[in-house]
Amino acid sequence: MVNYQLTNSMKTNIEKFPTELKEKVLNWLEWDKDVQTWYEIAKLVESNEIERLSKLLLERQCFGTAGIRGIMEPGFNGLNKLVIVQTSQGLAKYVKTLPTTATELLVVIGFDGRHNSYDFARLTTNIFRHAGFKVALFSKVVPTPFVAFATKLLNASTGIMITSSHNPKVYNGYKVYGNNGAQILSPHDKNIQNSILANLKPWNNEIWNISNDFNYDGIQIFDPLRQVSQQYYFQLMKCSTRLDLVKKSDLKITYTALHGVGHDYMAKMFEEFGFKNHYPVESQKMPDPEFPTVHFPNPEEGQGVFDESYKTAQQTGSTLIFAVDPDSDRFCMGEKQNDNEWRIFNGNEIGALLGWWIWNEFCLSKQDNKKTTDCYMISSAVSSKILETYSKKEGFNFIETLTGFKWMANIAYDLEKEGKQVLLCFEEAIGFMANIYMFVLFVFHLPNKVGTNVYDKDGISAMATMLQLAAYLHSNGKTFRDKLNEIYQTYGFHYSLNSYYLCYDNNKIEQIFNRMSNIDGPNSYIKQINGIKVIRVRDLVRGFDSKTDDQKATLPQNNMLTFYFENGSVITLRTSGTEPKIKYYSEIIARPDESDWEKIKNDHQKLIETCVELLLQPNLNGLIAKKD
Repeated sequence: MVNYQLTNSMKTNIEKFPTELKEKVLNWLEWDKDVQTWYEIAKLVESNEIERLSKLLLERQCFGTAGIRGIMEPGFNGLNKLVIVQTSQGLAKYVKTLPTTATELLVVIGFDGRHNSYDFARLTTNIFRHAGFKVALFSKVVPTPFVAFATKLLNASTGIMITSSHNPKVYNGYKVYGNNGAQILSPHDKNIQNSILANLKPWNNEIWNISNDFNYDGIQIFDPLRQVSQQYYFQLMKCSTRLDLVKKSDLKITYTALHGVGHDYMAKMFEEFGFKNHYPVESQKMPDPEFPTVHFPNPEEGQGVFDESYKTAQQTGSTLIFAVDPDSDRFCMGEKQNDNEWRIFNGNEIGALLGWWIWNEFCLSKQDNKKTTDCYMISSAVSSKILETYSKKEGFNFIETLTGFKWMANIAYDLEKEGKQVLLCFEEAIGFMANIYMFVLFVFHLPNKVGTNVYDKDGISAMATMLQLAAYLHSNGKTFRDKLNEIYQTYGFHYSLNSYYLCYDNNKIEQIFNRMSNIDGPNSYIKQINGIKVIRVRDLVRGFDSKTDDQKATLPQNNMLTFYFENGSVITLRTSGTEPKIKYYSEIIARPDESDWEKIKNDHQKLIETCVELLLQPNLNGLIAKKD
């Protein structure tokens, strides 16, 4: 029996604490029933660590449209069992107030392989069962897209994924989907936060009981894994157009799960497609919350992420590497070049390839009664405008959104309800929603529900789509690099230069963005860089756009600032919603008849380097550059 009693010295110290801190400490020690975190706070009280206690307890996790994400540590500002209990109580109460198409109170809950994820999922299950929900709790780790898919497939009231995606091992998170299977948007986040604050005290002690595995009785709690997996792969197969090429292809592909949940699900995809020459990176195959072979388990980062993949590719003779991040919602790939060096494609390049391929397949399969003007592709404001370039030449529609799949997925869902076809959504951060099922409907004459139906980025379906493109290109003696060059020759060279700086001081970040919006006095912006004029400014912090008639931005307010230059270069600077980063994204788009790509790249690089130095002042502000 755990003794949750305060010692006399603890009581004495608490009495001397400032009023607000005293209240938070007493709340924590009354409410928390996790032995480890209770004693961590108790130890800090015993040793009178007021500064540390204040940091842990006076601030708290704030629920946003991406849910919550933080370091696993005690206190209301960390990710721990009490915060999960409070978050789940608030969410359960709020979901019950919403209008919905769901026929019953049902929640889908999934989890990844990080430390505490399974415990957090079981606590969440207890809360929702206590609130009167039926619970679909996955019995093993699953990709995040499976929760989005299951939420819509099962017509659930909400979906919850316990994951911190590709963050370092000390992080975890809590991601929420609406009844439509897409991430929530405002004002739901604010309403959920208010509901959490109104339900901070744990409802009872029984909800803490996660000592035994659940009894999947099939009534109040059931395991959706088999049903969801069968439907996911069934629909993925039905929307695949080049199975014949994939089955007979002699390509060799190395693939890695980066110590995450993806291996079984990638292997299953290869098996279903009949593709034989696939080789897992054995050292990164199984879920491991320590991520022992990588510093950052993020395919975007570089920094040795692909070192183990290169070894396996060398041993197996693979010419391609496919990778997903630890929760399998992001996809990345590499290709061996003629000089035996590896080229890792960035998100914009992968988006360009997917966009071309999906449009090519759509055009081959569409019938006369399907209008090009009913087709859409979507990308975020910080991503390459390659889809917009395609749309201008091919005649379909392009939509630009704020950063994040919550925007793209909800817009896609609404468009499809109107009978439109959303073929692809993508974001430069290697996130892809490849909805090619929309045109396959007219090939197979299948009912409207066929398709992956994942209203979020999905690394598995992106990989399946890219596998078909790889087989197609290989059968024609071409590579991804060849096809990308052909795309640029047809539509114009699109060159992106993106990176970030780490900054752990929120006040400093605010000062930097304030300076950019008042660089030569109130409400003034840079006018030129290196003699190249700024012809447009879009400041979503203030809702300003110099291009529009009323000078009001059409995108919602966001901490994002974009400068457009007369030479065609564009740079966007923004803060990260989940990491201590100031990010910058840039692109230049050349005309198809402009063939000196190296000069275009060099000129753009020089402009962006000067722009970043002037606007962010990295040395003066103590910013930490990304390590290559």
